[in-house]
Amino acid sequence: MAASMNKVFLMGNLTRDPELRYVPSGSAVVNFSVAVNRTYKDTAGERKEDTSFVRVVVWGKMAEICGEYLTKGRAVLVEGRLKSRTWETPEGQKRNAMDVVATNVQFLGTRDKTQQSQRDVPFEGASKSGKAEESEESYNGVDSIDVGAESGDGQNPF
Repeated sequence: MAASMNKVFLMGNLTRDPELRYVPSGSAVVNFSVAVNRTYKDTAGERKEDTSFVRVVVWGKMAEICGEYLTKGRAVLVEGRLKSRTWETPEGQKRNAMDVVATNVQFLGTRDKTQQSQRDVPFEGASKSGKAEESEESYNGVDSIDVGAESGDGQNPF
């Protein structure tokens, strides 16, 4: 079998407040998007900036902590893996998306003076390495949550 690796590190700012939910089994899951900027020079030597918006999913106790402490604009460092998902809209159209399932989220800096300064927030569900542990139901369990109507656009089930 050929070697492969699925590892992602992202540093950016939240584009909206996190959405905390609980799956039927009681596990917490939070979703948020991170804006990641890239600066480069085009062929004419002009400096350009490109922004990518990446959806992040966090599970367990770390999800609850993210839901409590993170807000729009807050800088984070996310470590995780890529996960693709497919669903069908009520109109029968197939949709695909790629998310980052986080194993570790570090809060960076502050958005304003009312938030705490740089620090990692410890949590009970962490392994000895301090990373979130996914349960067996983890990512696949989220498919049973009907939140498409809540998102407003009907294109993303989260």
